[in-house]
Amino acid sequence: MSDSKYFTTTKKGEIFELKAELNSDKKEKKKEAVKKVIASMTVGKDVSALFPDVVNCMQTDNLELKKLVYLYLMNYAKSQPDMAIMAVNTFVKDCEDPNPLIRALAVRTMGCIRVDKITEYLCEPLRKCLKDEDPYVRKTAAVCVAKLHDINAQLVEDQGFLDTLKDLISDSNPMVVANAVAALSEIAESHPNSNLLDLNPQSINKLLTALNECTEWGQIFILDCLANYVPKDDREAQSVCERVTPRLSHANSAVVLSSVKVLMKLMELLSKDLDYYGTLLKKLAPPLVTLLSAEPELQYVALRNINLIVQKRPEILKHEMKVFFVKYNDPIYVKLEKLDIMIRLASPANIAQVLAELKEYATEVDVDFVRKAVRAIGRCAIKVEQSAERCVSTLLDLIQTKVNYVVQEAIVVIKDIFRKYPNKYESVIATLCENLDSLDEPEARAAMIWIVGEYAERIDNADELLESFLEGFHDESTQVQLQLLTAIVKLFLKKPTETQELVQQVLSLATQDSDNPDLRDRGYIYWRLLSTDPVAAKEVVLAEKPLISEETDLIEPTLLEELICYIGTLASVYHKPPNAFVEGSRGVVPKRLPPRTGSNESAESPDTVTTVQPQAEAHPSVIPSQGDLLGDLLNLDLAPPVSGPPLTTNSVPLGGVDLLSGGLDTLLGGDMGPNLNMPTGFMAPPVAAAPLGPPLSGGLSDLFDLGSGTGANIGSYVAPKSVWLHAMKGKGLEISGTFARRSGAVFMDLQFTNRALQVMTDFAIQFNRNSFGLAPAAPLQILTPLAPNQSTEVSLPLNTVGSVMKMEPLNNLQVAIKNNIDVFYFSVVYPLHILFVEDGKMERQMFLATWKDIPNENEAQFQIRECPPSPDAVSNKLQASNVFTVARRTVEGQDMLYQSIKLTNGIWVLAELRMQPGSPSCALSLKCRAPEVSPFIFQAFEIVLKN
Repeated sequence: MSDSKYFTTTKKGEIFELKAELNSDKKEKKKEAVKKVIASMTVGKDVSALFPDVVNCMQTDNLELKKLVYLYLMNYAKSQPDMAIMAVNTFVKDCEDPNPLIRALAVRTMGCIRVDKITEYLCEPLRKCLKDEDPYVRKTAAVCVAKLHDINAQLVEDQGFLDTLKDLISDSNPMVVANAVAALSEIAESHPNSNLLDLNPQSINKLLTALNECTEWGQIFILDCLANYVPKDDREAQSVCERVTPRLSHANSAVVLSSVKVLMKLMELLSKDLDYYGTLLKKLAPPLVTLLSAEPELQYVALRNINLIVQKRPEILKHEMKVFFVKYNDPIYVKLEKLDIMIRLASPANIAQVLAELKEYATEVDVDFVRKAVRAIGRCAIKVEQSAERCVSTLLDLIQTKVNYVVQEAIVVIKDIFRKYPNKYESVIATLCENLDSLDEPEARAAMIWIVGEYAERIDNADELLESFLEGFHDESTQVQLQLLTAIVKLFLKKPTETQELVQQVLSLATQDSDNPDLRDRGYIYWRLLSTDPVAAKEVVLAEKPLISEETDLIEPTLLEELICYIGTLASVYHKPPNAFVEGSRGVVPKRLPPRTGSNESAESPDTVTTVQPQAEAHPSVIPSQGDLLGDLLNLDLAPPVSGPPLTTNSVPLGGVDLLSGGLDTLLGGDMGPNLNMPTGFMAPPVAAAPLGPPLSGGLSDLFDLGSGTGANIGSYVAPKSVWLHAMKGKGLEISGTFARRSGAVFMDLQFTNRALQVMTDFAIQFNRNSFGLAPAAPLQILTPLAPNQSTEVSLPLNTVGSVMKMEPLNNLQVAIKNNIDVFYFSVVYPLHILFVEDGKMERQMFLATWKDIPNENEAQFQIRECPPSPDAVSNKLQASNVFTVARRTVEGQDMLYQSIKLTNGIWVLAELRMQPGSPSCALSLKCRAPEVSPFIFQAFEIVLKN
């Protein structure tokens, strides 16, 4: 009968029944009972109550029973560490058993039980097993050292196990060598600065000898280790290559890819003039081609790796184009990857063949594949100039098929071809215009609008075509709206007399009726340009565009070099470095290809990419990067302010105008007279202009019947210092702090206390990317060493021009402090009122216009308890923290305060505060274009008003 009987649920499976069976005198009954326990454990039942009974079964000569008991122990030792100690004596005894399988099993299990108390007892048996006469035991013990190092690194170093592991690299058995290398590599990865794998010609020779005799996984460990070795000259590099090359014909694809990785790295050290270099190139192609005859999943992994190899050394596979032609039964993921490689290998020699294939693919049924095929035709045109004409005619043939998605992709790629070869293929524009009505995808519509705008002077009815898009302007995607705005401005600059109304219409739609800040800003810039200096407008808008190149599709050279070092791993499939997707690998030094030596290639050679590190990199990075999550919060431009002449001649702050649909006169420099170079009708529209003189009386201004309610500045509220880093976590360093805003700048007030017994020096501070770009504006100044039990206070100035990444919560700040002892990390939450700027008072009309302009769904309501009793006290308190009262009025017995706030990144927040006389609480309404900010503004109000 099969083992499935152990999984059947009968009354006999109950704990008390199993307990009796485990304590039976009959060996067979015991074994059956342990099997039932393991079966219950496998399906998720808790059988930890049987721990002592199962452990008693360890005293047996039966290998099968021993394995089952050890399996149980590994599972439950962590939850029952005190009980697990009972098994230690048996482990120690088993490590001296005459049977090598039992010795190996005991040491393997002890390594898997991650309990500190047991690791102390593991040292002696492990030391014996590392020097055991049987190679099976030695190879198991080698892996056990790596596991023990993960639990207690200090113990492994103190016991000298690392030196024993290094000695095992010279072992006579190849599998022991492979496992020793694997263990040392794993330990070295978690301690990148420890020079554990001290590779030299002698040790490399031993590894290469072992390479021929060990199992496939052993070979992979050794090959990965060889990939980290840099030979001293090209002769040694050639010698290693010759001994690794036979691995290319291995049946296991992982061994093949690991061999390719070693050879790709060593080829950097070989001169291209050597005959051997050419021979090696020829040897690399067949194994890569063979990988493509495996099952689809393996093909995909191979193709992702080949994609990297082809970008680094296209000459390896330049004659193998046909193997990348798509088969009808390939899965879509393989098809798309093959297409990508076909384009990378396209050259004048094979372009005819490639184009014929691509044209065939464009008539397939799979929509994604067809789209990619049409794009590929365009990329071929950009890459191989001789083929451009054939590519364009092929695309025109495809447009004639009238298949909607084919036509749309073709128009997108033709736009790129126009960018690459200006004034060459414009004769096809008429055909493109015929298909205007069928375009429904944003990218295709935007491409068509770009073509019409760019070649407006050659299209007789360009204004009609663009006007047809303008009818549904607000329903278009942002991409299309932006392109339409630019195209109509181009058209106006080319045909000013005919298109004046059209350009005014689009500028009005973009600036007044749009909620999108990008669109509005671009509209204002064009408006300003056109109304002040049409010549400059022409130079800016109709400037000659740089030609696009095929390189835009390639992986950035330094990243490519790093990925070549990870061929055959997950990084080469994702095309991302390991620290982008593996937790805990942040501090690992990225791998790089060795620098080219002994080569007489020119400096321009693509293989000799030298990356100049920016000066900022000279300081060691304190905070590990948070990957590629560059979230530019709320689409804000947080670049440092550009110095230069002011844009406006009046005193109204531009920040306010940016937010509004009105205020154009202000933006355009006040009341401008007619411009001689422009049609006289082309002026800024008279809408909600911000007043330049005193506020108007009557009309809207009468809504507010009282003065602005400004009070004397009584100083921004500063919270008392709180402990940010406890001495326990800071190895004796305690840090307390708070945030303050003084004289228009943000400060972090810190107190450092040394509660350790040693002097602390060399302090430095760094922030991680955060929502508002907070960064230290100066180094941390602690000039004298901090003696034990001494404290010092520092006020660190901050700016808001650092890197931006949206945090959770929004006002979270991750800080790293370094000193002579270690680097310490902690998080703090800063109150948002430290980011309220001094020029945050808005004009009344502008406040009204903005309040109406911000959608109602962006309004947030809050209740503040324990407010000061009078509106004057509230207004004065808030004004001290740069919350400005624009106006006050009384409605139905309630006092209403209308307030404006401007944050350091240019976001405006409008507030309405309703106070009921005699009531300790007040109601707060906030309106903002970035509603994510509102809860944190409310917190700031509460902090300021309650303290």
